[in-house]
Amino acid sequence: MTGKTGTEALVLVSYGSQGVVLMPDGERKACKFRRKVGRPFCGDRVLVGRADDESLVAETILPRKNCFVRADERQRQHVIAANLDQVLIVVAARPLPSRDLTERYLVAVHSMGIEPIIVLNKTDLEVPEDETAAGASVLEHMPEYEALGYTVIRTSCKTAPGIAGLQSVLQNRTSILVGQSGVGKSSLINQLLPDLDIQTGALSTSTGKGTHTTTTTMLYQLTTGGYLIDSPGVWEYGIWKLENAELAAGFIEFKPWLGQCHFNNCVHATEPGCAIKQAVAEGNIRDWRYRSYLRLLEQNV
Repeated sequence: MTGKTGTEALVLVSYGSQGVVLMPDGERKACKFRRKVGRPFCGDRVLVGRADDESLVAETILPRKNCFVRADERQRQHVIAANLDQVLIVVAARPLPSRDLTERYLVAVHSMGIEPIIVLNKTDLEVPEDETAAGASVLEHMPEYEALGYTVIRTSCKTAPGIAGLQSVLQNRTSILVGQSGVGKSSLINQLLPDLDIQTGALSTSTGKGTHTTTTTMLYQLTTGGYLIDSPGVWEYGIWKLENAELAAGFIEFKPWLGQCHFNNCVHATEPGCAIKQAVAEGNIRDWRYRSYLRLLEQNV
């Protein structure tokens, strides 16, 4: 797209006052970011003009459809990337996920208006018998997540089923993989991006200053179409303080009963006349999911 204010480009990497953008012709170009325009994030679309003979400058950051954020230890939000279609939450038999990790991810992703997909990786491994029942139960609940409407993709980088199912859901979409350390995120990325080193080198060459791949969020092109964002900053995911209504809305099976409680400000914990608690008692909401909600509610202070 070419308009009065420049040419539309896609931000592949952004650090400080500069980055690399992907032009409509497929060329990667160094780009400067002016303070008055604001700092674009990885995945942003910008209108660029000519800064000099060697590089471009971002004139406008186009409106974002969403931002993917995480929280630091003080629960402050930090934007990781923009304009995602889906967040792939990677869990595995080793290391087993903590009890409420998947719910924490799901609630956060729902609050950002992005579609979450669960990836069960390392399916070639059995759940260790000496691990805690809480961690093992997360994996046992995968069919129930599917029954709730979530897409669950099973993968293995060593044996069947491989990564074909994951490649299919990534096609022509912009995605990011998140998950705790050790779940195999790097192995998945290496298989999904066979030309990873080439793309990383091209990004580095565009600026001549390197791209700090161990600390910088970067957007890569998939050979099957679409984009994959790799962000070292989301191995361990921190969640910011949510409004209680946002937390409840993150449990999608609560939706039919939200707004039906006796009290308008019901947080679905100890209040009388709670429609959510009644749905749990009648078996319409899974008890383990409700208990997970209560634990997250207690932490959301």
